[in-house]
Amino acid sequence: MKRLVLVTSILIGLFLVVALSPVSSQTAKPRPLTLALQCPGGDCPLLKGAPQTAGMRSGYVRLKPGETVGWHTTAHNEESLVILTGHGEARLEGQHARPFSAPALVYTPPATKHNVANTGNEILEYVYVVAPAQTLQ
Repeated sequence: MKRLVLVTSILIGLFLVVALSPVSSQTAKPRPLTLALQCPGGDCPLLKGAPQTAGMRSGYVRLKPGETVGWHTTAHNEESLVILTGHGEARLEGQHARPFSAPALVYTPPATKHNVANTGNEILEYVYVVAPAQTLQ
């Protein structure tokens, strides 16, 4: 009887591990995202999940009113912008411009030609983070 309970417990545990494991075909393909940051308590978590930072790069950009960074792609990398001050647009090839205002997070999926423009009357400041992305089929 004890053995039957043990085997049943192991089978139920294995079933739960398999049933709750993510399946790649069920994972949504990354898409552009502009997210206003609501920070009422001063704590601003951006994107949740285990960090995949092998090869990550980041930097700080300041654009004067009317300036853009220029059209570019991050190839097989994904990119997030943390908008610190100002107003602008994330321009993605073949899509409508996505306006944003600080504080905000702008996400660009891999292999997406894009540009960032300062559409405001003040300096636009942001930090970018570029990291290798796993391609979803």
